[in-house]
Amino acid sequence: MSAAQLLNPKAESRRRGEALKVNISAGEGLQDVLKSNLGPLGTIKMLVDGAGQIKLTKDGNVLLREMQIQNPTAVMIARAATAQDDICGDGTTSVVMLVGELLKQADRYISEGLHPRIITDGFELAKIEALKFLDTFKLEKEVDRELLLNVARTSLATKLNATLAAKLTPAIVDAVLAIYQAPAKPDLHMVEIMKMQHRSAADTALIRGLALDHGARHPDMPKRLENCYILTLNVSLEYEKSEVNSSFFYSSAEQRDKLVESERRFVDAKLKKIVELKQELCGNDGKKNFVIINQKGIDPLSLDVLAKNGILALRRAKRRNMERLQLICGGTAQNSVDDLSEEVLGWAGLVYEQTLGEEKFTFIEEVKEPKSVTLMIKGPNQHTIAQVTDAVRDGLRSVYNMIVDKSVVPGAGAFQVACAAHLKSDAFSKSVKGKAKWGVEAFADALLIIPKTLAANAGLDIQDALAALQDEYAEGNVVGLNLETGEPMDPELEGIFDSFRVLRNCVASSASIASNLLLCDELLKARQMGRAGGPGPGMDGPNDHISNMASYDSDSSDGEFEETNVLLGYASKDADDDTISRLGGTPDWLDPENAPSAAYARCKVCKDLMVLLLQVNGELPERFPEHDRRLYVFACRRETCRRREGSIRALRGLFEQLQQPV
Repeated sequence: MSAAQLLNPKAESRRRGEALKVNISAGEGLQDVLKSNLGPLGTIKMLVDGAGQIKLTKDGNVLLREMQIQNPTAVMIARAATAQDDICGDGTTSVVMLVGELLKQADRYISEGLHPRIITDGFELAKIEALKFLDTFKLEKEVDRELLLNVARTSLATKLNATLAAKLTPAIVDAVLAIYQAPAKPDLHMVEIMKMQHRSAADTALIRGLALDHGARHPDMPKRLENCYILTLNVSLEYEKSEVNSSFFYSSAEQRDKLVESERRFVDAKLKKIVELKQELCGNDGKKNFVIINQKGIDPLSLDVLAKNGILALRRAKRRNMERLQLICGGTAQNSVDDLSEEVLGWAGLVYEQTLGEEKFTFIEEVKEPKSVTLMIKGPNQHTIAQVTDAVRDGLRSVYNMIVDKSVVPGAGAFQVACAAHLKSDAFSKSVKGKAKWGVEAFADALLIIPKTLAANAGLDIQDALAALQDEYAEGNVVGLNLETGEPMDPELEGIFDSFRVLRNCVASSASIASNLLLCDELLKARQMGRAGGPGPGMDGPNDHISNMASYDSDSSDGEFEETNVLLGYASKDADDDTISRLGGTPDWLDPENAPSAAYARCKVCKDLMVLLLQVNGELPERFPEHDRRLYVFACRRETCRRREGSIRALRGLFEQLQQPV
């Protein structure tokens, strides 16, 4: 009997060899799902949610975040891989592939009697040496547009088809270069990604300015203006009610007109100052124009006044766009109209509005300094736009990584082949003593999963392609795999580069995850993570046990649930059949004909409704204290919610305690 079962006979656990098999099979299973996505010739997966929404993607990050993964080991690997994307912007599929292959290679040696600790020691030595080798293998380069084009194209080609990747690459590189001001790092938040369901994905374009997802709210306002002064405001240009709740009464039409006039007096005074500034700067010749972008509201009467004076006004602009406007157009956002002058205004060469169906877009271009730009992503449908958006984000991060690291790594599997050969070379293998050398060899073999999978996804013979790469590298050439011919090629000449940062994190995180999983010798089914568990059955008196469960699953527990205080009659007997059968039958004291009232509340974990499984008012046996005689037990109705199982276990324990003889 294990220690966990000694403490709690009902504990669910998996020990030693069985736990190791569970972890290894989970890693291999997740690897099998994602390996067909790797590389430019990888396949596409279709994700369909419960509402029937479709998403087509080959991005490992999207797949791991949105797939329903139930195996706990696979969930752990998926979280680590998505963390790789958060840090580096790419490499999620590679992490999953490498973790799965490390576990597979380790299983080969474990089945021959080698202890997992020895293998993990070898993994650690191999990881340290691989990172040292990566530092010598990388190519240090200065920031150059042609190099950035190759880096972005390599990243995009793994997410999109080659033709579309080639068309999007210049837009992505130019977007980053526009906001890049050496020696500071580029701020990718200054690249706005706007989506427009229109035409095809190949029409995605870079706008060296700002695109707003709304237009003017008055039909008579101009749709296209050149040589524009830009006034950014955070001023309300609409009638606002007073903070004091008051009423006014009038007895004649004249008094009503005076009341309306007094209400408009403050807004009209603001409008007058704006119109006077426009007349002073622009005149009436039409060579210069005036645009207002306001973060607050503009009422219809104010819009009418501005339209009559030829002013284009946009209201309720987003705050982040207000900040970008000041960066690209100049000027200063104003919280008042009292001190308006030419110095506080920005400038744009062209402002125009485009209507697409029922949506309006306003474009501000030909600005002074495009320190912020917009990538307008187009596509015929939503899932195409989503696919392109994910690829563009990865492309932006790849360019960012190259600018920050000022180095790249030859791609197409070149690093993996070279590193595997280095780990198996006499120069390094002689420095590894003892059985740990088998862990190093397993690590070296696992690295080759990347070129093997690239060859398999291209329809090539895996062994022939790998042998050709290894033979060529043995002659002193750095080579990658040409996926069209299956022959070795020079990645640097072909312009195929991997990100140094992505590879470094991929090697380090994969080795750490695989080592932790190999050293896991027992799986235990735990209580809720982050919540202190109450004592198990038999460890305290029955009164303490019931009190703990009441505080754990009652409607007053730590604000875990929002009680709606809505009582919906009696719970039907059929609604509770599943729960009662899982509890081992109906207890004597629970009368099915007089089922407890069914209250509903909202589960904060999954936002679904949960049902009151049990409501006891004064029906508990006399041996329980008075404060325990009023008890509620809730359970979430969603089967995958972690609150459901906890509630069932607590209710089962309560039933057992109640059925004990006095």
